[in-house]
Amino acid sequence: MIDLWKKIEQKVFSPLYLLYGIESYLINETKQKLVNNMLTEEEMDFNLSTYDLEEVPIEVALEDAETFPFMGEKRLVILQNAIFLTSEKGKQKVEHNLLKLEEYIQNPPDYTILVFIAPYEKLDERKKITKLIKKNASVFEAKKLKDAELKSWVIGKVKLNGVTIDEDAAELLITLSGTNLMMLSSEIDKLSLFIGENNKIDKATVERLASRTLEQNIFSLVDKVVHRNISDALRIYYDLLKQNEEPIKILSILANQFRLVYQTKELSRRGYGQQQIASHLKVHPFRIKLAAGQAQLFSEEELKRIMHLLAKCDYQMKTSSLDKVMIIEMFLFQLK
Repeated sequence: MIDLWKKIEQKVFSPLYLLYGIESYLINETKQKLVNNMLTEEEMDFNLSTYDLEEVPIEVALEDAETFPFMGEKRLVILQNAIFLTSEKGKQKVEHNLLKLEEYIQNPPDYTILVFIAPYEKLDERKKITKLIKKNASVFEAKKLKDAELKSWVIGKVKLNGVTIDEDAAELLITLSGTNLMMLSSEIDKLSLFIGENNKIDKATVERLASRTLEQNIFSLVDKVVHRNISDALRIYYDLLKQNEEPIKILSILANQFRLVYQTKELSRRGYGQQQIASHLKVHPFRIKLAAGQAQLFSEEELKRIMHLLAKCDYQMKTSSLDKVMIIEMFLFQLK
């Protein structure tokens, strides 16, 4: 990712790009870097085209790509939803002339940059067109960032705003605000604006200003339970209620967190590493890292008992006339 961005910023372009994966923020960020580094504002009106390949045949876009740029040296053609690179045939609304595309890929004009965007987890590697594009294009897979990559991304994003951030502050920001890049970007902009250009964001600033996700508040609640600090767990619970969070939603996320802790503990016992667990459970590695720390403080029997209590609470919420707020209170008191 970093190498590709550096080349774009140095204005070293490839005639073909393939951006694929489920991390849409990274795809959009890469696309924007191409636009900003390749075209001036005046050129964008004449030499930037975007096509949705679920609505427009590829040959229409290629006709545009083969047209000489107007008032500039390069033309940028962005192809959204390259559905023919996957096996999802049911979603295709138009027929594409892939033979014409193959011809283009083998001899692309030097005045056009063609960008394929495939927002899918996997491409169909068996297809000839997929193999051909991957062979000839600069390929960027937008996947969930690993722990170290995420921290580096935060530090780099902060630097773009003209400020710096301590490594421990960057890690705390991820812990408090979650791993969603859109949310993190918004928090970084807010912190940068508060701290001012050429200054440093420290842990105290993050602690004071960073927004907590509901999931992070639940993680903190679980952490209080781990350390048998039920009074603080109740305080977090009451704060969530003041924020108009529904008890049934709190219970659901609470159950998901304990389930994650239990699964992490069990898979660790079987010899899985944290990265393998994240891949197996389809969860961000950073969440597995946090869950692994909590798992060490519970026995398997305790976690089974808690999961049983949570299932009972869920049943009571959906079938009994008991007060929903009180059901979670009773659950927390049973953990003392």
